[in-house]
Amino acid sequence: MFVQIGIGSLMMVINIIIAGLAAWGMESVFARIQPWLVREPHRPKQIVVMLVTALTALFLVTAGVWIWAFCFRTLGIFITMEGAVYFSLVAYTTLGYGDILLTHEWRILGGMAAANGLLNIGLLTAIMVEALRHVRLNQIEARRLHRLAVEEAARVAAHTAATADAQG
Repeated sequence: MFVQIGIGSLMMVINIIIAGLAAWGMESVFARIQPWLVREPHRPKQIVVMLVTALTALFLVTAGVWIWAFCFRTLGIFITMEGAVYFSLVAYTTLGYGDILLTHEWRILGGMAAANGLLNIGLLTAIMVEALRHVRLNQIEARRLHRLAVEEAARVAAHTAATADAQG
């Protein structure tokens, strides 16, 4: 039991580190292209952010499934890689079909794969929502600042015209 918990915990930490690095990389890219993201038009750029975050999430779920599959295969739990990938996918996504079961000595590891998948999918969902929220708030703020600058320019122009008329 403790061996399974140790291996499962290590696998979860590996998956969380990979997800954290991907989130950090995505945040770095979005920070670098921030000036472009806040310029009009906004809607297509929101779609780009959604696409990038969704593809990153898809990559991370796929990577998580394969990492668990390699673990199961390395431990000799499955004879074929196909069986290991299939079980990992079913466990990681918490579908739990029940058509393939782990032996008694490894069954806790299957539950840990499911818990890891649930945790990572929740984390990835939060990252997607936060990325969109952050970009959208910055777009709204950029639009507000632009509107204030236009209003200020109009006030200055009106004041200049009024001053010229009064002197003229």
